[in-house]
Amino acid sequence: MSDQIIYGINPVLEALKADRSWLNKIIIAEGRHGPPLKSIQQLAREKGVPVQVRVKEVLRKLTGRENHQGVVGLLAGFPYSTFEDLLRVSRSKPGRVCILVLDGIEDPQNLGAIIRTAEATGAHGIIIRSRREVGLTAGAARSSAGAIEYIPVARVTNIAQAIEELKTHNVWVVGIDMAGTSDYRKVDFKSPTALVIGGEGKGLSELVRKRCDQIVFIPMKGKISSLNASVAAALVMYEVFTQRSKL
Repeated sequence: MSDQIIYGINPVLEALKADRSWLNKIIIAEGRHGPPLKSIQQLAREKGVPVQVRVKEVLRKLTGRENHQGVVGLLAGFPYSTFEDLLRVSRSKPGRVCILVLDGIEDPQNLGAIIRTAEATGAHGIIIRSRREVGLTAGAARSSAGAIEYIPVARVTNIAQAIEELKTHNVWVVGIDMAGTSDYRKVDFKSPTALVIGGEGKGLSELVRKRCDQIVFIPMKGKISSLNASVAAALVMYEVFTQRSKL
């Protein structure tokens, strides 16, 4: 499957609502009707995005699956923000900024799920590595359920250096790792915070771990020694959200 497509009603509809310039064309399966698809067609006309109606086999070949919900968006490429953009956000929201730093996430579904939760909990941006880490692919877009349109994602070549730069902007850097020394529920997240999430099965790299101001763990009672990266990220993001909602 090409990384230059999105599919499904919500991802395509959110792409149109966000008014990004990279949505080139929309393809709707022949015989598919209903209010959501009508909304997509109407909004596409308003935005000047061409719409084609094709037999569903075309959509199956484009997506590599049957559950495309009858709509595919063709892209010029997903836009990234810059690290400088996120630094400007941290300066413009003193005391409230929350940024996610991903250290080696390789699964597009995990990335999409993290983006979705980050947007839902009011995080201000996400930083990922430009190499050896999944980017803004179609799979990540699909998993984000449209949230990819609303939260900036920046790529950097060196996560450790990016963390050091965040710290110069008075951002407290908290790594999430099962070998942490503090229960995440007992940490004060009301100050400017960057949450660092390690890769699937690998956790935080040693270099990144050393750059964190604090390492927290998620208490577990069962026999499984770790959580999925997106689940771990979600738990801590909602703790940040809960604490700040009380301010």
